[in-house]
Amino acid sequence: MDEAEFMRGRVYGAEHGDPGPRPGRVYAQLVGGPLDGLLLDVTGTAGGGSAPETVALPTEIGRYGPGGRAVYAPRPADGRCFDWQGDVP
Repeated sequence: MDEAEFMRGRVYGAEHGDPGPRPGRVYAQLVGGPLDGLLLDVTGTAGGGSAPETVALPTEIGRYGPGGRAVYAPRPADGRCFDWQGDVP
């Protein structure tokens, strides 16, 4: 199993011992970039309100290494997917 396969189905920012989705929460899938395949908890922003325009998620595996962020934006036709826009320092 490679790293990408290992990370699929895991929630961004979740504890390593319990990385899966939780009941009653709403998730979007991150598509492309260093966090491809991870799920992002958007509970409270999707469904009952508007999803954020973009999110900059801290990650050590992006272009800028530790301290860098991967930027994702909701897909216009499907807010359940957030597409990678690039990395920022």
